[in-house]
Amino acid sequence: MNIIVTGGAGFIGSAVIRQYIKETDHNIINVDALTYAGNLESLSEVEDNPRYHFEHADICNKEAMERVFEKYQPDAIMHLAAESHVDRSIDGPADFIQTNIVGTCNLLEVARSYWNQLTDDKKASFRFHHVSTDEVYGDLDETGFFTEETAYDPSSPYSASKASSDHLVRAWHRTYGFPVVITNCSNNYGSHQFPEKLIPLVTLNALEGKPLPIYGNGQQIRDWLHVDDHARALRLVLETGKNAQTYNIGGHNEKTNLEVVKTICSLLDKLVPDSPYKPHEQLITYVTDRPGHDVRYAIDADKIDNDLGWRPLETFESGIEKTINWYLDNNEWCQHVQDGSYQRERLGTDTGEAE
Repeated sequence: MNIIVTGGAGFIGSAVIRQYIKETDHNIINVDALTYAGNLESLSEVEDNPRYHFEHADICNKEAMERVFEKYQPDAIMHLAAESHVDRSIDGPADFIQTNIVGTCNLLEVARSYWNQLTDDKKASFRFHHVSTDEVYGDLDETGFFTEETAYDPSSPYSASKASSDHLVRAWHRTYGFPVVITNCSNNYGSHQFPEKLIPLVTLNALEGKPLPIYGNGQQIRDWLHVDDHARALRLVLETGKNAQTYNIGGHNEKTNLEVVKTICSLLDKLVPDSPYKPHEQLITYVTDRPGHDVRYAIDADKIDNDLGWRPLETFESGIEKTINWYLDNNEWCQHVQDGSYQRERLGTDTGEAE
């Protein structure tokens, strides 16, 4: 198969590509605009493989996308390219509208035009896999889970833009018969994650003795999914998921943000015994909560388990230790990422008022 992966230089996209190149014989075309969170160093171990191809292109550029489709004649698309950080969307929502909505619309149209020219058997097997988030559902009370039938209720510019792109994908199937699958996942963690996200941010700050910021009281609950488990699920849905179906992907690991941070601190106390900042938990600092911060996310992943046979392999305990060890062993990658536009400063405070 020839598979286009948009956003393949990002955190989740690079995990998907590494798995595909290592575990299959598929040809993978990485289409990435290399914005601040795109990092080709995350693909250094597969970059010389003849089945891996990189195209530096923006999904908002129709001509560039048409060229890529014409050149590689894909059998499937896995669409991960997106602006993805809630805090960043609060400070600058326009980029999220442009990439996540306009870019997805552009990609759908280029892919549909290409699909219309395929033979009947190629048409039948083609898939456009749109990768989304559980944040489109809003938040939950103390009980209950998001299912594939949960009504959309996004809270942030980021989640609203992803909800809009989900609706576009479904509309292209309903209106044009275009073959699609959608997945909505819970919070990912693992190696190669850009350090604006909670786990790498806390890890790198703690190693340098910097404050560990906790929003509000830290009792916000997230379901944590290891990126390698997520990548396996995405591949499975692309290749075996039913046309026009949505699959929720969760890690079965509900933790409060405060629990996550304290776990990281405890692991660093053990793994870096000579750290001058032990105990690292003393670095925890409580800061003003994010505007519109959702209280709880939790995924019901029964459908993908029952229909496709996927379950996560990592527990949070096993996955978080692997993750922390990776950051400790890959200081050069971390330093190169930090040399860019993001220096672990707080984002998402632009509410129109001075704090």
